[in-house]
Amino acid sequence: MIVRLGYVAMSVELEDASPSKTMTMASFSKLSDREGGLRRLERLAEQNLHNTLRLLKHNRYMGVQVYRMTSKLIPLATHEELQDWDPYPALANAFAEVGAFIREHNMRVSFHPDHFTVLSTPRPEVLRNSVKDLNYHVRLLEAMGLDERALNNIHVGGSYGDKEKSALRFIDQFQTIEKRICDRITLENDDKTFTAKETLSIAEEVKVPMVLDIHHHAVNPGNELMEELWPRILRTWSLFPWNVKHANTPIVLPPKIHVSSPKSLSDPRGHAEYVEIEPLLKFLSNIAGSTPAIDVMIEAKKKDGALLKLMDDFRALEASGEPVRVIDGGSLEWL
Repeated sequence: MIVRLGYVAMSVELEDASPSKTMTMASFSKLSDREGGLRRLERLAEQNLHNTLRLLKHNRYMGVQVYRMTSKLIPLATHEELQDWDPYPALANAFAEVGAFIREHNMRVSFHPDHFTVLSTPRPEVLRNSVKDLNYHVRLLEAMGLDERALNNIHVGGSYGDKEKSALRFIDQFQTIEKRICDRITLENDDKTFTAKETLSIAEEVKVPMVLDIHHHAVNPGNELMEELWPRILRTWSLFPWNVKHANTPIVLPPKIHVSSPKSLSDPRGHAEYVEIEPLLKFLSNIAGSTPAIDVMIEAKKKDGALLKLMDDFRALEASGEPVRVIDGGSLEWL
């Protein structure tokens, strides 16, 4: 089983490479020249895309093929007061350059829209804004020329006092969303509300892949073991339209999981700077042989530094005779 590891958005190893440079709406509103302000936003976005490309090249050098991009590539892109602004023509070349590098090196990239993007909401205005935010993320991927292997991962959302009713509302409202948006969604279990089993049932109903977060499961487990749910989770990936279409080719998209470690005993849901290897090892051992490959997104404060440390931990295991073979700086084989 091939295991590829990735990290989120920022690098602690690469200097001056933030892909999230921004401007607040308060600052924008103080500008006397609105058109000049829009050009400043476009320059910030161009710088963010340039730094994204730098990070991708950094990843290529390290041997990392899995990466989550920041949602903040275009500052204020979804703000209601700037809905007449279309930044994409001015950024076309920068987007194309990023997308070309991703395709050339067969990298797996994704977004994770923030917690305000909820499809279980009972409020129509929140649903509209959530769909608008999802559309923004899809437009980013389309501007890069990336196919449906580039996905947007979200949570189910809040329970609003009745979890079962909220789950049904998510399913009903999901059906109203444009197909090009739905085709790029994955669902992840959260750390407080929807357990892995509950999230899986919803993912099966709306026919999207499920991303299993093993840390979230540890703090919000329900009554099931992850390994008991894993065959069903795998099936959501096998039925993913892209994988069905390309089932007989080497470009089938592997399942993805998230891994992180508790920040502290007093904050078990928070993310620590690094990742403790033992829970990941236990999970990989339990599912070994179930899939040819799996991708692991590291959610840790030290970003690529946490990935490098985890790879060092795997090298130590390999040296001690454990059934692990490190392939490069971002992947290994579970023997």
